[in-house]
Order: sequence, then structure tokens, then C-alpha cells
Amino acid sequence: MANFKAFLKSGHPPTLLSAFLYFDFSFAVWVLNGAMGPFISEQFHLTPAQIGLMVSIPTLAGALMRFPLGVVSQYIGRKNAAIVEMSAIVFALLYGFLFVHTFHDVLAMGVLLGIAGASFGVALSLGSGWFPKQYKGLAMGIAGAGNSGTALAALLAPRLAQHFGWQTVYGFAAGMMLLPLTVMILFAKEPPDIEHQTLRGHLSCLWEKDGWAFNFIYVITFGGFLGLSTFLPSFYYSQFHVSKVQAGSLTVLATLTGSLTRVLGGFLADRFGGVNTLVAVFLIAILGFFGFLASPSLAVTTLLFMLCFAALGAGNGATFQLVPLRWPLTTAVAGGMIGEIGALGGGILPNLLGQAKQHTGSYSVGFLFYAALAFCVLGMLLIVSRRWTKTWAGAGGRALVGHSNGMVQDPEDMLMEM
Repeated sequence: MANFKAFLKSGHPPTLLSAFLYFDFSFAVWVLNGAMGPFISEQFHLTPAQIGLMVSIPTLAGALMRFPLGVVSQYIGRKNAAIVEMSAIVFALLYGFLFVHTFHDVLAMGVLLGIAGASFGVALSLGSGWFPKQYKGLAMGIAGAGNSGTALAALLAPRLAQHFGWQTVYGFAAGMMLLPLTVMILFAKEPPDIEHQTLRGHLSCLWEKDGWAFNFIYVITFGGFLGLSTFLPSFYYSQFHVSKVQAGSLTVLATLTGSLTRVLGGFLADRFGGVNTLVAVFLIAILGFFGFLASPSLAVTTLLFMLCFAALGAGNGATFQLVPLRWPLTTAVAGGMIGEIGALGGGILPNLLGQAKQHTGSYSVGFLFYAALAFCVLGMLLIVSRRWTKTWAGAGGRALVGHSNGMVQDPEDMLMEM
């Protein structure tokens, strides 16, 4: 408790709360079509492959919008960027409420929902910007726990859709977005860690080895979390023939677990090192994915999903404990790029599962492929982390304080050499 009080005193809690709400409500909007998947698929008689495409479009659109928003935030400020984005989300949802009536409209609406997915890099940088580096992991974990918006969407959207129709849910969501928008305007303060960079600096992660290492890690942790979140309601509805509302409730159990463990992942990474934490969560997630190959019962499947989400959520927190250590002066830019590539990875799993179900009659091949991909990324992490702990990170991926741990040079200086 004393450590947490010290953490709160070291930064600006109202800004952290504003960043959490901003990310939480934006994330709920981002996965809205996935949460309403059983309703939409029933109305338009969609195939498993079409469902996979439908729920992945907001993910892909949001990923592509993240980096531009991160760049803009460096010039107008992260608070202003968040306000502009949330205002755009409200208008997009009103469009969905008034004009979405066909499956092609749903696909187009998925692009607009992607606006909400652009919030990631700005929210995490805004929330952690007031905190010193020894608390960055926890601060980013708290802000990043806004991915609990997946649980919010899965809990409320099916119930609202059942009583009022799924198109009306867009209207309800537009009204709900006014809460985080108001809190951001009234209580958030722009952090002092200014990150103005040239365009070359903004794009530097695209040609850095470390940047792509983080990208691949986040494709598994965040991409897996996001992909499963959007596809899970349709998976439960198809695989176990539960009601649409029950499918949403079962999804909540898994996604909420992953959201809570994101904070834990950031805390564990601060204490034991981001690399050590990532290795552990990758092993747990891989074992969980292999568990689906046995086609377990509904209860066992739900427990396995909770295990996988717990691991992936903690992995998200651990990843962003390492990001500000590697890029201390350009955290928002690096985080935006990594978040963008990771979110693109969120489109992999829904399409894998949809295609596997349609062509083989089972989801097993999709889970097997993703487990194999995660294993390859784990191997890469074990290799590259040896260099990380000799340059910009301490043992196991801990934060270096001063130069007592043998830090070779500042990470920002390394950017000029790579």
C-alpha cells in the first residue's frame, strides 16, 4: 500500500484516470461489431469466414489510424488529440445509428469504428507521462487496463441489442462516449515529457531491429487479445449453441481477466523485469492454445480462455514496461507504431478461426497455427533479449537507474547508430 501511495504521489492521478476512461470507452466502441456478432450474423446469414472478416475490419482500420494520431498528438498535445478523437467517435456512432442497415453498411461501419482503435498509443503515453520511469510499467498497465472495454461491450451490447435492436446500440454508445470526453476536458493535464520529433524520428521504428522485435511480440499478446475478444461471442454462439446474451456473458469472463492482468503484468515487469515476465506469459498462452485442440467442454473452454487472456493481458503490460525504457524520449511515437502493428495482428486470429471452421468444420487448426506462431516469437525474444540486457535494460528487462547496472549508452543515442 505504501508503494502504491508513492506511485500516486509521483505523478498526476486525474490524468491517469482520464486516460483509462478514454481507452476503456474507446476500446468498447472498437469491438462493438464483435460483441454484436451473433445478432448481425443471424440477420444476414453470415458464413464463419464472413464473420471473421466483419469483426477484423475495425481492428485493421484502427491499427492503420493509430500511427497518424500518435504523430498528430506530438504537435497538438496528447490531451487535445484525445478530445478530437473522442468527438469523431461520437459522430461515427451517430452515423451508424442512423444509416447502417445492410451487411455492406456493417463492413463500412467497421472502418468508422476503427477511429476508436486509434486511441492506444495516445492513451498510454498520456496516462504514464507524469510518472517517473520506475513506475512507467504500472502507470501504463493502469491506462492499458482500459482494454476492459471489451468486457463492457460484451456485457452491455448483447442485452441492449436484444431489447432495442443492434443498430440502436450505436446510438447508446454515442451517448456513453460523452462521459470520458467530459472527464478528459475537465481533469486531464498535458504531461511535461514533450516528444516532438522529425518525420524520420516518427518512422524510425519501421527500420529498427528492436522496433520489429516489439512489433512481433505485440502481434501475439495484444493481437491475440484483440482477435479473441472480437471473435469470442460468435465462437460461443456457433460452437456451443448458447444464447446471444450468454455468449456475451461468457466473453466477459475471459476478457475481463485479461484486462485485470494487464496491470499485474506491468507491476511484475517493474519488479522482475519485462523480459522475464514475457517469457512466462508466452509459455502459459501457448499451453492454453494447445488445450483447445482437444475440443473441451464449455466449462473447460471458458477456463482455458480465461487462462489465455490472463497471459496475453499480462504480456501487454510487460511489453509496455519495456517500451519507455528503450525509447525514453519518444515513447508515444514508438508505442503508437508498436500498437499499430500489434493491432494489425488482431485481424489474424478471427480470420484464421473463421476459415478453419468453414473449411475443416473445426476451429482447431486456427488455434494450432497461432500457438506455433507464438512459439516462434518466444524464440526470437529469448535471442534478442540477450542484447537488450547488455545495453538499455537491466537483468531480466528491469529498469536501469543511473549507470550502476552497466548500461552501455542511452537508447536514444543508439537510434543514431541503427
